Amino acid sequence: MRKTILGAICLGLVVAAAPPPSNAEMAGIFDADQGDRAHRPIDWAKVDPRDRARRTRTQALLAAGALHTGKDFEHAAFVFQHGQSSGDFLLAHTLAMVAMSRGRPDASWIAAATLDRYLQTIGQKQIYGTQYRREGRSAVTQDPYDRALIPDVLRTQLGVPTMAEQALPENMPAGAQPSSAVPASPSSPVAAGRSK
Repeated sequence: MRKTILGAICLGLVVAAAPPPSNAEMAGIFDADQGDRAHRPIDWAKVDPRDRARRTRTQALLAAGALHTGKDFEHAAFVFQHGQSSGDFLLAHTLAMVAMSRGRPDASWIAAATLDRYLQTIGQKQIYGTQYRREGRSAVTQDPYDRALIPDVLRTQLGVPTMAEQALPENMPAGAQPSSAVPASPSSPVAAGRSK
């Protein structure tokens, strides 16, 4: 009898200590976000309103405390990476940092990408080289990009391609230039090697 009671108490503690599961709604929002980027060319007139709706719903889930796991926060980071403002990108970066702190080391790439996008939207150079931009009909470029600040050893630790890997044609979006020949603008971000 004593063993049964003790066993029930221990089982109750184990069940009570189990982490909450990932949020299924957040996973669905992320899947829709990535699905909108799976086929090229992207029809931004259709995708932009859906992106806004996904950010609104993700913000509501965040405010309600409905995001629990590293995966939830990583998914939310991707949703806000597709935002419109520097605030969206800084929130995306923070969400990626939380994802890493909750056991998602692979969220380091989105943490780097969100910081790069944030820096570019406030008029600063990106530091990891995750963002590509197009000025009108010009070639795609990574500039402005401070190539000297972050050594490749740190890029590698964060899951970001090295500068040499970034320059390989297979790692660049169509029309990209490996040099700094094209001036950048805040318009038309293009993903580098991953869904953005």
